[in-house]
Amino acid sequence: MDLAKIISLSGVVLFLLVTVNLALLLLTTLRRAMALGEQRRLDGEWFSERLALARLQLKRQENAGSWNGNRKFEISRIVKESVDASSFYLVPHDKKPLPSFLPGQFLTFEIDVPGQRKRVVRCYSLSDRPRPDYYRVTIKRVPAPTAVPAAKPGLVSNHFHTAFKVGDILDVKAPGGGFFLDTSRLTPVVLLAGGVGITPIMSMVNEIMAVTPQREIWLFLGVRNGSEHLMKEPLEQLARTNDRLRLHVSYSQPAATDAQGRDYHHAGRLDISLLREKLPANNFDYFMCGPGPMMADLNEGLLAWGVPEESIHLEAFGPASVKRTAPPTGEPASPQLKVSFSRTKKDAAWDGQAESLLDLALAEGVPIAYGCRAGNCGTCKTAIKSGKAKHRKKPGCEVEAGTCLTCIALPESDLSLDA
Repeated sequence: MDLAKIISLSGVVLFLLVTVNLALLLLTTLRRAMALGEQRRLDGEWFSERLALARLQLKRQENAGSWNGNRKFEISRIVKESVDASSFYLVPHDKKPLPSFLPGQFLTFEIDVPGQRKRVVRCYSLSDRPRPDYYRVTIKRVPAPTAVPAAKPGLVSNHFHTAFKVGDILDVKAPGGGFFLDTSRLTPVVLLAGGVGITPIMSMVNEIMAVTPQREIWLFLGVRNGSEHLMKEPLEQLARTNDRLRLHVSYSQPAATDAQGRDYHHAGRLDISLLREKLPANNFDYFMCGPGPMMADLNEGLLAWGVPEESIHLEAFGPASVKRTAPPTGEPASPQLKVSFSRTKKDAAWDGQAESLLDLALAEGVPIAYGCRAGNCGTCKTAIKSGKAKHRKKPGCEVEAGTCLTCIALPESDLSLDA
């Protein structure tokens, strides 16, 4: 091959190499531009989603509590959920729009119960996500405690089941409470429920599934057996249709008709060992509602596991709540304080044995009205005439300066109450 042909062939090869390099450079640049565009698109979607969620959260906060006093609601439907629990669907009697609420909040009812001198106040959690046309509460009939034969069954819960029917009218206060899920966040969440404590948790689950179905949920539910398993079918259906919901159900006393793997996943109580076994880490937000002993054990276990206290959110039904920690051995007990009830002209000694100022008042025969006994409804709000009191948990309603919710209040000094 002569020199001219070699030079010509080299030129062709060089041209091809340059062309290939230019094509590769162009392809790389194009891919980078496409990737950058896709990232910008995803960032834009993420920002738009967060903005929409923030607007939704703001709207719900503005709407919550949008009527004052009582509003008339009609029972439109009653659905039996278990042997001792039913859901009551409530529609506004005035046919006007319903304000939204934050998932986890409750309604406050004022009920006329035969044999009671005054109307009885009770709070029940909303058990569904916000809907434009109805509210739903799920109420368990509370029996008399077996350990106290002289005690009576739950007054209002039994009244709901025996006296109310479709078409009856109830007096209801607007949704409220400080136990709720932040729907503007997308971080994974752990929901813990015991028995009827599934009601506010169900509201949270339904809201997440409707608004942010990509949010990861770990849901742990503990019940005695299948006869007390509330919301079984809806939860199973949600878990089947969304793999972001990881459902773990524990039966502490399975019945002969209950089958593990079909009706429940774990035999035994819902406890911290199950959480540590199933959760990939401990860095979640935890929302917990159920019997006091269960919540006390789980709360203690989570803290021992290194979960920050601010990441644990609690809701208790009735006076049962997370146990207060006893003073360490060798540390002196709280000094005895004097609590005076000015209107009834009674004095009592506070030695730390009563659970709250309300319990002390009732033991002394001082008639303070109460409802939820969990610091939510505000019925037991009482003016402080002198001295100081503190709340053992964050109140679920507004408390003005110079007053306290006696159901969750403890004295910090000698105290005089307007009661």
